[in-house]
Amino acid sequence: MTPGPDRTPEGDLEEALWRLLAASDRDDPTAFVTEHDRAGRAFAAAADARWTAWRHALAARRSLLDGDPEAAAAGVAGAREALGRCRPGAQTALTLAYLAHVEVTADHFDAAMLLAVDASLLTEAPGTGEPSRALHQAHLWLSLTLSALDLEELAVASALEGHRIAAAVAGPAEQWRLLLLCAQQHAELAQTLHRRGSTERAHELAATAVEYAQEARALGWEPEPAEQDLLDVVQAWGMTCAGDPDDAVGPMRRAHRRVHRDGGVWLRGYADLVLARLLTRLAQAHAGGGHDAEATDLLVDAAGAFAASGDRRRYRQCLLELGQSTAAMGRPAEALHWLEAYRADTGRAHSRGRELWAEMFVRRSRLREAERQAAVLRRHALEDPLTGLGNRRSAERRLGSMQPGEQPVSLAVVDIDRFKEVNDDTSHSHGDEVLRRVARLLIEHCRTGDEVYRWAGDEFLVVLPTATETQALAAMDRLRAAVADADWGDLQLPEPVTVSIGVATATAPAEAEPDGWRSLFDTADLYLFSAKRSGRNRVRAPGGRAPSDAAANEAGL
Repeated sequence: MTPGPDRTPEGDLEEALWRLLAASDRDDPTAFVTEHDRAGRAFAAAADARWTAWRHALAARRSLLDGDPEAAAAGVAGAREALGRCRPGAQTALTLAYLAHVEVTADHFDAAMLLAVDASLLTEAPGTGEPSRALHQAHLWLSLTLSALDLEELAVASALEGHRIAAAVAGPAEQWRLLLLCAQQHAELAQTLHRRGSTERAHELAATAVEYAQEARALGWEPEPAEQDLLDVVQAWGMTCAGDPDDAVGPMRRAHRRVHRDGGVWLRGYADLVLARLLTRLAQAHAGGGHDAEATDLLVDAAGAFAASGDRRRYRQCLLELGQSTAAMGRPAEALHWLEAYRADTGRAHSRGRELWAEMFVRRSRLREAERQAAVLRRHALEDPLTGLGNRRSAERRLGSMQPGEQPVSLAVVDIDRFKEVNDDTSHSHGDEVLRRVARLLIEHCRTGDEVYRWAGDEFLVVLPTATETQALAAMDRLRAAVADADWGDLQLPEPVTVSIGVATATAPAEAEPDGWRSLFDTADLYLFSAKRSGRNRVRAPGGRAPSDAAANEAGL
């Protein structure tokens, strides 16, 4: 028999995942490919649904890098199927945000939008919002995705939230990365608002971008050279958008030279784009400065770099700015060429405008949140918050749906003996803990298929479908013994906890009348009183008593 693959410890998988996520956002895909080759077998051997989802998600990104969109689509589908078996939380939000970025990289804008909405809702869900590494990484990938969808305001908000969380829980490397992202997203939004004529707000955002860049430098972390170069470019861009292009041009040219000497394709394109925008502003501020031709050449180079690296959004930005700059230079034929290319690519990628995307995101988020709140309210209406069991309303619904007479059904009413003394002699917190433990014992020791509810106060209800009276008595005696034999010493109670139980069974079709369960419940409640009167810690039913009760009577107890 061939042995299965060795299981990789959870901690090793975690570390491999963080390395892969860090490599996913780098200019050079070699780092991701190398790390993916190294960690692939470990992810393949993991059986947990969470790691299955990550195996497919990472494989989807690898397939995009390999130029295989069909395999990438299969990877995304596999990841989404596995996520359906995962508990909602920060880890699931991170996986969804990462998948959204994979989809937007593949130009699947509708799919990316829906995944981003789901990820965003999970990051805001109660219980998910506790600061964690997974949560700030989820916001990082959400911000990158939203930016690629031209939802720049939302991208800034997500970057800021990621930075807030990282400042609380992350090490300097991840804090630095979120500060860089905040600076970059503020600078990009400033550029967009400047283009729309919102000059004052653009200046404010650009000044904030510079502040985040300076905060990153003050952190004392030494990033990879490419990341440091990107920060230099972003800071120069922020200075430009804040109205200081003359002060920014020197640092920007130095960063541009370093990037073209050592940087990857995408970073070279990014530096070209930023320098082109800076020179365009200088040309506008200083007529006859001779920067127009250089800016145009830089935009052409940037467009080629973004096309080669798969950054369609910035490729389109370059086409638009090339059309605008060549038109301003009095070259209408060339301007028409660039604007036609921009329109063709934009029409292919965006069937709707940016405003409609934003509206869709907000509306879908609100709808999903309303659905989630409605589900929470439904659960609270039917669930006892202390024990997690179904409450009386839930029990009544279940009883009302039963049809006694088709097959036997038994009810058992369980009451904690002398519970008032627990509250009086100790405290209500001790009483609450007794209720929680009794609920757990009932769930743990009841038969498969039986249902346990908290009826009221210290009273529980057990529904035993298909159980005859004899079977119900035996099952309830096991529950009684489990409570009596449990260790209650840590609560320092005046005496051990026991329960008394009354049982009733319906077998005849005549009992299957409307609200027949009420008479069945009343019968069980009556025999609960009999158990109490007989000395407590007993099980009673119309046809007899539990075997342990009979033995106790014969012994004279």
